[in-house]
Amino acid sequence: MRNFRVALAAGLLITGGLSTRAHAQGAAAAAAFRTERPIVTNGSGPRRLAVDVPLLADANQGLPDLRLLDVTGREVPYLLVSRPSVAPVWMPGAILPVAAVNTQSLKTSGFEADLGAPRLLDRFRISLPPVASYLKRVRLEGSGDRAHWTILVAEGTVFDLREEHLKETELGFAPGSYRYLRVTWDDTNSGRVAAPLSVEARVVTDAVPAPPLTTPLGVERRPGEPGRSHYRLRLPAARLPIVALAFDLGGGHVSRNASVYEARLSGAEVVPVLLGATRLQRVVQGTLSASSLELPLNRPNEPQLDLVVDDDDNPPLDIRGVSAVFAEQPWIYFEAGESALVARYGNRSLAAPRYDLEAMRDTLRTGISTVTDAAWGEARVRTPDEQPAAPARALPTAGSSIDPALFNYVRDLPVGDGGLIALSLDAAALAHSAGATGAFADVRVIDASGRQVPYLVERASAPLSMDVALTQTPQVPEALASGSSKPTVYRIALPFEHLPAPRLVLTTSARVFKRVVSVGVERPPDRHHRDPRIDTVARFAWTHADEETPAPPAAIPLPASDGKELLLIVEEGDNSPLPITSARILLPAYRLRFFREPGATLRLAYGRQDLTPPSYDLALLAPQVLGVAATDIEAAGEPAARAVALSAALVSPGLFWAALVVAVIVLLGLIARLLRKEQPAT
Repeated sequence: MRNFRVALAAGLLITGGLSTRAHAQGAAAAAAFRTERPIVTNGSGPRRLAVDVPLLADANQGLPDLRLLDVTGREVPYLLVSRPSVAPVWMPGAILPVAAVNTQSLKTSGFEADLGAPRLLDRFRISLPPVASYLKRVRLEGSGDRAHWTILVAEGTVFDLREEHLKETELGFAPGSYRYLRVTWDDTNSGRVAAPLSVEARVVTDAVPAPPLTTPLGVERRPGEPGRSHYRLRLPAARLPIVALAFDLGGGHVSRNASVYEARLSGAEVVPVLLGATRLQRVVQGTLSASSLELPLNRPNEPQLDLVVDDDDNPPLDIRGVSAVFAEQPWIYFEAGESALVARYGNRSLAAPRYDLEAMRDTLRTGISTVTDAAWGEARVRTPDEQPAAPARALPTAGSSIDPALFNYVRDLPVGDGGLIALSLDAAALAHSAGATGAFADVRVIDASGRQVPYLVERASAPLSMDVALTQTPQVPEALASGSSKPTVYRIALPFEHLPAPRLVLTTSARVFKRVVSVGVERPPDRHHRDPRIDTVARFAWTHADEETPAPPAAIPLPASDGKELLLIVEEGDNSPLPITSARILLPAYRLRFFREPGATLRLAYGRQDLTPPSYDLALLAPQVLGVAATDIEAAGEPAARAVALSAALVSPGLFWAALVVAVIVLLGLIARLLRKEQPAT
């Protein structure tokens, strides 16, 4: 590394004279930065600073707005230096036998590896014959002279489970200089493994990746559905360079499919888009476990993600935590002087700086690992007095005017801070509006001046869940009484008519049963049917035959409802009645995304048949609408439908007055004709 240090010193002399004294000294100080953080340099000279999660969360993607400043406000040049894209070096070792131990209390076997000379190492890899699957506890030690040993891994686990497609044959440890490595297998509760085919140790170089940057995420359980659980994952910010999610799961064996979605614009609607999917697996054998609990992910744009786990016939996963795994980040290289340094970032309008220090990039790329580390201090948000006001983004918060009196339903929205809002549409709004099938043509958000507030419709991945009342009917309806065996009949009260594509979810406390279940609608006599009848809208067989586990809920797809009551018919045969413990309906879930001015009084209106779907400029601003954390709100309770609004909505004002004029003219003509007939003949 001596040549690197000489080149570094020469480069610093050159770039020190060219750095940025002539570079607009007040440019960074005058810019509007949101965040400021002190830098602990630990002295003067070349320094490297790690990119961390708070920096990624508040700075722009790629860190173009990052600026380093000294106490005078002068910019300090820096470089973002990535590790070289060179394959790591693996050194093969000669395998040396070690005597096995076989006592009543201890059973071990193993081997030693000789690398030929001391090397700076940080990882060891074992290749065993592909004969049988194994899951073994192992102890790894290192030595320079084969007489004095250092414990590198006290209790590690290696495994190759072929049926489960789980494999881990590497052991990582803190870097150190070793020539010999000794592996001791724990054979107490498992058979011995064959002698290894080969072993390798990884030599520490600049090409060795640093441990990945991770951060825990907020996990929120969402309404689920039979056989599937939904979770909301909250990220520190939008557009983070996340490449995977790591799961911390309780319990024992795990084998579940997991998928992650985020909201993205498709046409004029926001829809869930798949970012990644995998099968989470864990195999437990005694006190040992082999697992693959990481989900690879395409880079997200949103500050929140939706996680969907297929539970099949299992209870929901015991998710103790989920962590985001970031892509490898570059180092921040700079030359520290005697004065204190601060970093400022969080300005959406700045482009990446370019300093004369760029001339040293090739030299730094191969020697950055020898530079002294600097550290971050505590970040703080700068006050408005400390920075000039940034130009406000022109976001559409008001459109054309519309009369709220022409809608059947008008509901108040809560008042609050300005910004991006996500308004959940409840069952009442879905049932009484044009809904998804009608492209929400009659749905409007209206401000206090009667102007429309532009919005985007978002379709959620998790369903809208509502409990419904389930009441057993003491007398079987006449239309069902003619059968040889009387079924058990329940009446299900729906909250509204015209619910869009509901799914009925039933639970039972029984564990061993087989029933045929039907869902019907009771119809009165009409001109085509002399007697009452029941129209069957769904029919299925519900079976469970395991006394040890609860029966999973049954989910029954139903057509759009045209009434507020359903009949649940359970054909019991010669069995006692099947206990139905609860019922709920699942509806497709939608939200409206829009921008709200601070303190604005807004209303949600719907219930008209003369409107076409709105077209707003907000769809052109998808990067600003979709990359921002939204505040979730709900509308106030739905009032009774207004008959006046309905009649007004059915006939437009122009058509109404035209018809009125025609009616008056016709009426006057009739009166004149009658008067002429009543006049006596002369």
